[in-house]
Amino acid sequence: MSQAVEKRLAYLINARQSHLLQHGQIGLEKESLRVSPNGAIVTTAHPAPLGSALAHPYITTDYSEALTEFITPPLGNISELLSFLTDTQIFTYQHLGDELLWAASMPCVLAGGENIPIAKYGSSNIGAMKTVYRRGLGHRYGRMMQVIAGVHFNYSVAEHFWPVYQEIEQDRRPARDFIDNAYLGLIRNLQRFGWLIPYLFGASPAICKSFLNGHATELQEFDASTYFEPYATSLRMGDIGYTNSKEAGVGIKANYDSLADYVSSLRRAISSPCPLWQKIGLKVDGRYQQLNANILQIENEYYSTVRPKQVPGVYEMPTQALSQRGVRYVELRSIDVNLFEPAGINEKQIRFLELFMLYCLLHESPPIDHLEQQSIDSNLLKTAHLGRTPALKLQRNSKQIELADWASELCDGMQAIAEQLDANKPAQPYQRALATSQEAVRDPASTLSARVLAQMQQHNESFFSFAKRMSQAHKSYLCSQSLSPDREAFYKQESLLSQQRQLEIEASDNCSFDEFLMRYFAAAL
Repeated sequence: MSQAVEKRLAYLINARQSHLLQHGQIGLEKESLRVSPNGAIVTTAHPAPLGSALAHPYITTDYSEALTEFITPPLGNISELLSFLTDTQIFTYQHLGDELLWAASMPCVLAGGENIPIAKYGSSNIGAMKTVYRRGLGHRYGRMMQVIAGVHFNYSVAEHFWPVYQEIEQDRRPARDFIDNAYLGLIRNLQRFGWLIPYLFGASPAICKSFLNGHATELQEFDASTYFEPYATSLRMGDIGYTNSKEAGVGIKANYDSLADYVSSLRRAISSPCPLWQKIGLKVDGRYQQLNANILQIENEYYSTVRPKQVPGVYEMPTQALSQRGVRYVELRSIDVNLFEPAGINEKQIRFLELFMLYCLLHESPPIDHLEQQSIDSNLLKTAHLGRTPALKLQRNSKQIELADWASELCDGMQAIAEQLDANKPAQPYQRALATSQEAVRDPASTLSARVLAQMQQHNESFFSFAKRMSQAHKSYLCSQSLSPDREAFYKQESLLSQQRQLEIEASDNCSFDEFLMRYFAAAL
């Protein structure tokens, strides 16, 4: 355990305040492609009974009409959290007919990006903006990159933790400044230690050849339709995935030294012209091709494994919300969809991720300089492609260390936090979740990625066949479950309310789309 973690935890324990660690809030966002029975991405619209993708708080779309996104509210009870995520998918399946929710992060049957339908959000200015933004992503990075699915883990510390923690730190700044600074420190550590997530929870060691659309690759051939790497953990997080550095001159690295630096670095990218994107054009034949021709159209375009978040208003930019009200929660985005779980994630994963968040909060967290940033990027890429390689070495403090040794140190450092979270819990769920991850460090064969390849080899099946088999199994399970009358009524009501909210948003427009965009971007300057 680091000295900072040990010291801060001891203070909490001695002050009889360690129970405050137990009251964090967790939210999940899980993306799932809708596919036909043969695994092809569907071209049908987001099902109307699911409500308005623009205004529904729990069922929406991401890049494509076919890329459904399930969102939970922030909850303090993990069983309730998983139940909500599962029930949302049960309700969704009631309206999908013969379609499947694809169980994997990586899509398979792809007939070229032009066949992937971009999400639509109605006739309002904000709805049009969301669609144009996605059109721009397609032009910039290709549509196929945008239909990779993942799970996002949103976490916030209990509000009543902060005054106690600030007193421990003997920090006299305004409370909001202290909280923002602590969350940014947490985020920097999630970057430093973030390679551990694809090692433990990566589930994409193989991809369908159709994803690369004939482009040259150094990946190995598993069979006639599958590429893989024998020790890969998460090709989704590797160099075949969506990044902001595909082309020279358009790369960006946000500055996480402080919230002000983070906001400033993203706003600079949003307002800085990019010659490469200017070639796309802004309007072609009167139709917007992108929101602007700058390095980033909006903040969401910046791909990062972790983000500071604040809930924005309908017409508010994320950086504007952060500047006005500070960090509300942290979003970890590096989790693959767990193919072995109908919900896409399980309880032990969630408990480990909560432990990991608290460890990163309590750990010392100096600013990240250029050399450390290079190590962070290298470690993540190396783990994504080679993470289960025996004696694989990563870079730490300008020195090499074996991944297994570093992972063991991190897990061991979480033990005391797990014990505090398990106080008054006889089943010791956090320590059991930690023990499962420690076993995966000792035995790489027990990681999700290794299990995926083992299943493919055992059944002599392609990645597509394996993912389709799991998708069908999850559909059978979810369709066999029934919702309580109250839950059924809840989802139906939310769908109706979301459709009403969309109509209200559309009726409230009072300017042209051109003027709307000008006002939107000017508001954050």
